[in-house]
Amino acid sequence: MGIIAWILIGLFAGIIAKMLMPGKDPGGIIVTILIGIAGGLLGGWLGKVIFGIDSIDGFFEISTWIAAIVGSMILLALYRVITGNRRHA
Repeated sequence: MGIIAWILIGLFAGIIAKMLMPGKDPGGIIVTILIGIAGGLLGGWLGKVIFGIDSIDGFFEISTWIAAIVGSMILLALYRVITGNRRHA
């Protein structure tokens, strides 16, 4: 898949992850998109490493979207932990 496809998947995966994990987060839509893009890559990599499957098959494959959303949720949770500690310090 090309970089444009990853940006689109990242955009939607970040938004879906945000909807599944509502709450106040520092940053705006740009941070959500960046977390989504990185989360998609992380999810695809974890799918290969842990399960031995190619979870990044194509734009319209469900495995690609699941990997991107799960990866985005992981990164969003980590982002909240890191920035949450700074806000309360």
